[in-house]
Amino acid sequence: MASLGKIPLAAQAVAAAQLLSTGASVTLDNVPYYISPFSQGRLLSAPLSIPSLPQAFGFTPITVVAEDVAATGDDLPALLGNWTARDDVWQPAFLSAVFLAGHSPSVCVTRRALFPGADRSFILPLGAADIPSGPYFLDTASGELYQAYRLYRDVVSAFTSGLLQAPDATFQPLSAHIPASDAQTIGVPSRLYFTRTPEKPLAGVRVGVKEIYDLAGLKKSNGNRAWWRLYPPAEATAPAIQNLIDAGAVIVGYQKTSQFANGESPTADWVDFMAPYNPRGDAYNSPSSSSSGAGASVGAYEWLDIAVGSDTGGSIRGPAASQGLFGNRPSTHLVTLSGVMPLSPTLDTPGFLVRDPAIWDAANKAMYGDNYTSYTSNVKYPSKVYTAGFDSLPGSRPATTMLNSFAESLASFVGADGLEAINLDALWNATGPEEVRGVSLGAMLSATYATLITKEQIELVREPFYADYAAAYDGRRPFVNPVPLARWAWGDSIPDSWHTDALRNKTIFMDWFNSEVLPASDDDAQCSDAILLYPGSTGSPSPRNRYGGAPGAPLGFGTSRISVFSEAPDNVFPLGEVAAPSTITLQDEMLPVTVNLMVAKGCDGLLPRLAQDLVKEGVLKVPKAGGTLEGGEILLKRDLEMEAIW
Repeated sequence: MASLGKIPLAAQAVAAAQLLSTGASVTLDNVPYYISPFSQGRLLSAPLSIPSLPQAFGFTPITVVAEDVAATGDDLPALLGNWTARDDVWQPAFLSAVFLAGHSPSVCVTRRALFPGADRSFILPLGAADIPSGPYFLDTASGELYQAYRLYRDVVSAFTSGLLQAPDATFQPLSAHIPASDAQTIGVPSRLYFTRTPEKPLAGVRVGVKEIYDLAGLKKSNGNRAWWRLYPPAEATAPAIQNLIDAGAVIVGYQKTSQFANGESPTADWVDFMAPYNPRGDAYNSPSSSSSGAGASVGAYEWLDIAVGSDTGGSIRGPAASQGLFGNRPSTHLVTLSGVMPLSPTLDTPGFLVRDPAIWDAANKAMYGDNYTSYTSNVKYPSKVYTAGFDSLPGSRPATTMLNSFAESLASFVGADGLEAINLDALWNATGPEEVRGVSLGAMLSATYATLITKEQIELVREPFYADYAAAYDGRRPFVNPVPLARWAWGDSIPDSWHTDALRNKTIFMDWFNSEVLPASDDDAQCSDAILLYPGSTGSPSPRNRYGGAPGAPLGFGTSRISVFSEAPDNVFPLGEVAAPSTITLQDEMLPVTVNLMVAKGCDGLLPRLAQDLVKEGVLKVPKAGGTLEGGEILLKRDLEMEAIW
């Protein structure tokens, strides 16, 4: 038996314990929700006692209407009908109690049916003037109000974690899980909470972030489990991401990257984590990399607006092509990459994968700031259109027809006098600098990319990582996937002088290309002298269950490396899709066809504006989320036990 003298100590220990809410998960009319732990303010000064209201954990679902409405509430049905089209979080089950702005208790209707099929609502006055419209959960005892997040299942395994931003601007993992789910759970807040303004052009835009960017309060993995265990949470958010948050964006999750942003294939290469699933076609094609989670998520989920990736040698453009999305490798050095894991600071760029080119333009402007021009009105497109690599497309194939048709439509739209096919090797041989005359592009640039990424990542990532891990784990070395190991080994095998040579060769090519092939225009409204096209994806299957050879250094030079070395923007446009035989379903499935467009360095804003204009003209279509670019079920979703959660 404890002595009386020890009782006060036990009482002290109990008093010192902290019980913190991390939110709560509930289900409302078969839809899973998360109740944020952060109060939006006190809605009521006294407890709400209406026994007939649905309750869980002391919370009841309510609707706040901050807009001016008639005292009788006659215009509420039309307003609420509009909400169902705008928002995927609000639903009629939040109508048990409705709080109206601008009305006193004496003129508010007490009970009324406001929506087809819904029960009568208690209509109450909204005393707080700064609470935006939307669905909430009300603590009936304290009167505190909490935001509602709808929960979704990450069926394509694109995310490493759902996220929640705290009022102090730090992030924390979302403490929610859909019952019986075999995947990560992601929560999204109601779109009704947000109003876009010139100061907040991305207000309410839902964003996924590649897990190489620092987010304050969170650990990141860079695709490596040992890295995640070793290092503490970030103290600050990377400026590139903070720019989006300052513009109103809502970060909803961290997304998978191939390890240390190196290019990896799903089978054999992805060891520490499983590669995301490409939602298009049979759902078993490679999602490409390294922004794999970004591409898979935007291709799969209508509830996600945009994803932040990075492109060093094709890490945004590859996933955009594989999933049939808009995606951009921007002009180099438009924004600092402080707080971002480097592959090669010489070549690294941050960019986006997106379905809607209007949001794309706003996101570019928010991230790149004054280094980006948004052509909202005064634009004049280049009247020269070059094609590269189109002559090598196989004839009589639907993808070839689609690519050629787009090129001709683009030339017509911008007023070009036809298309001009260019051969970069021939141009180089004819106009290349005297100092390297006689040396082919392939010979000069074959090892340039591999040298820059290996030498720079070895110094900036591998060496400090190995040293820190050895210090923490008695001299041990951490596990690293096959591709980074093979590339680093190649980098160790070449002389350090190759790095200097690679920088020189890159600069020689950049100066030549930006003056002889794709120079800037003297006309600010046009910016670029020409537009350069080259083929992207052609609807060819790339099964994720296919074994490849042993990884090695990424040697060689091709059209996708032009922007890498020239520092000019290179954007992916989705054109459509073609049928391709699947070895999984044994049927033809639809796979994307895309094209890449380049303009002069610094002219990034031309391309999202061009995408918007081509959509208006009917030359392009905005791709939908789902199994095809037209939408539809993702085959991975068949036979879900809880279809209602979708």
